[in-house]
Amino acid sequence: MVTVKKIVLDVLKPHHPSALEFSLGIANQGPDYRVAITVLEVDENTESLQIIVEGSAIEFEAVQEAINALGGSLHSVDEVIVQSETTKT
Repeated sequence: MVTVKKIVLDVLKPHHPSALEFSLGIANQGPDYRVAITVLEVDENTESLQIIVEGSAIEFEAVQEAINALGGSLHSVDEVIVQSETTKT
């Protein structure tokens, strides 16, 4: 089995919700997600963010759905760390 351990995303979002609310909405998608958000740029209507999500088994689709539900737009996946785990039978 291969699991996603970390993803770094480039996201554009409106000013509301705040970065804190945005991070809570993403972290809520998994039982052990750690979310770090850095605001890279701010203009009149939007904010560009770098979002780092770490966890034992990240469900990318759930993270992407949360970003969309919060009014954000995923621009790119800038980094991914996955891990292969062997299972003993």
